[in-house]
Order: sequence, then structure tokens, then C-alpha cells
Amino acid sequence: MKSSRQTTLRSQVTVTGIGVHSGSAASLTLGPADINSGFVFIRTGANGVEREIRAVASAVVATELATVLGDHGGPLVSTAEHILAALRGMGVDNATIEVDGPEVPIMDGSAAPFVEAIDRAGIVQQAAPRRFIEILKPVRVVQGDSVGELRPYSGGFRAELEISFANPLIGRQAYAFDLEPVSFRRDICRARTFGCMADVNKLWSAGYALGASLENSVVFDDTRLMNVEGLRYADECVRHKVLDVVGDLALAGLPLLGLYRSVRGGHKLNHAVLTALMADRHAWRIVEAVEPVVVERPVVARRARGHADVAGGMVAVAYGPDVS
Repeated sequence: MKSSRQTTLRSQVTVTGIGVHSGSAASLTLGPADINSGFVFIRTGANGVEREIRAVASAVVATELATVLGDHGGPLVSTAEHILAALRGMGVDNATIEVDGPEVPIMDGSAAPFVEAIDRAGIVQQAAPRRFIEILKPVRVVQGDSVGELRPYSGGFRAELEISFANPLIGRQAYAFDLEPVSFRRDICRARTFGCMADVNKLWSAGYALGASLENSVVFDDTRLMNVEGLRYADECVRHKVLDVVGDLALAGLPLLGLYRSVRGGHKLNHAVLTALMADRHAWRIVEAVEPVVVERPVVARRARGHADVAGGMVAVAYGPDVS
């Protein structure tokens, strides 16, 4: 995130689809938000009552099948991770996310439709410095054979993931990713959610994943990929796990400056690591971006050409002191 100022959306934009678990129609509207608002979900219902909740780690009420946000009144919105990934991945700091039902629409199972919506809305800078959470020391969580950790890192935000599945068509995959809008759009946002047919059948029997289909999920059986169009990336599964990490860690409330590593991770592990980070006040601090300083070289007259050339400015970005 190289911009030194906070950003929001220029205008509202709406997408429609179905909820992956309910199978019911769902509508989501993204809109501008004030400086330092972060991401705010607004749940609307048929009775006209609205509930609002800020997308932060403390608002997570479930992580089994998706990241679910809620408050004292109960769950508010499910499957929040893909829209959060799109906003964070494209460098948006402040936005409202209005949903007319209990689930964010699954769209095609990736974040690409949300990125397209952000493109339609447009991104504008705001008159305030961008704020970050800088990781100061390692924070590690172990859950069975799954391991996740956040570590200091000087290059922005980086994710290094490894997954391992018994299904031979998925197997072991690893991927490293440095978060920037260009690379998020190119390498991550199109990766779809995935699963094995045996697991899908179990979920259907339990009343979940009623909206799941080959139009919004990558599905494997024991011997083949069931999607006739094939994979979008050879390692689409691990790339989707990176997408989930970007969305789940967006619940820090601010962009992270650090390195996230996980082995056999998922929503539960991502949330546990973020919760452990927030609980250790010595492991992080809030820093602000400093406006770029433009340094111009003196004008030098070049006699042979009979005019002066002005050198282009150089930009230096620094981070201010702890302002938490």
C-alpha cells in the first residue's frame, strides 16, 4: 500500500447473488465512509431495522464454515472474508458494506466480482494519513497440526502459506505473496473457494452449502476435477487460502505491516493468530504514513541546448512514531 493517505470509494455500487449456505438471494452495496471508519457492515432486513458492526476481530462469532460477524444480538453477517479481502487487497481503507440478508453473496466463489465492483465505484484519497498496525515481535498459534504466526517484516504485508490435503488432486501446495493492488488483482482475487465432493454431500445433508454449486466452487472427487472449465490457476486452492488470509486479517481494523505464515490453516487459525496479536499490546503498534517528500535537484543550465532541464523528484516515505 504505497499511498500515504487513507482512501474510500467514490460512489455506491451494488452486486447481487446468492448466499452459499442458505441458497437465498442476497444483495450487497458498497459505499464511501468517513476517515478512520474502517469497514462497517450494515445489515438490513425486511422489517426495515438496520444493525451496524465494525469489521474487527472482536466481532467474529464463528469461523467453522466461514468468517461470521455478530454482536450481542447474535450473528450479523456470514462469509465476510471475500468482500473484506477485495477491499483490503485493492487498497481501500474506509467503506460501508450493506447486506440485505444473513450472508454476503458468494458470487463466483472468488473476490473478483467485488474487485470489479470497486473498479466501478472508484477509489478516492481522503485528507488524512493512512494508518497501519506494525508487527513488533512474533506471535504464534498452534492448533493440532496447524500452525500460524505473524512476524515483523519490513516490506509491507507478506503471506507465506502451505496447505496439505489427502485428496491427491490438491495435495501439498505452497504460495508466497506480497500484498499490492496490482498483484492482488492479477494473482489472488480470481481464486475460488474449493472442496471435495464427499464434504459437500455432508454439508448438504446437514442443511449447509445449499447455494454451493460448480458455478461458485471448485469441486474435486477422488479422481478428477468436476468443473469442466478447469482451474484458473494450477495452484488455485492455495491462492484461495491466501485470499481468505487477506480478508480474515483485514479484521485487524487497519492494514498490517508484517509477515503471516501458516501451515494447514483456515479461518479458525487466522482468527486465533489475529486475536493473539491483539491481546499482546507489546507485539504491535499503530503507525502513520508520512506525506512523501519531493526533493528536486537544482536547475542546471545546459549551454549546448540553450535551456534548463529540471530533474524529476524523488519520493521518500517514512512512518511516524507510535500514535496508538
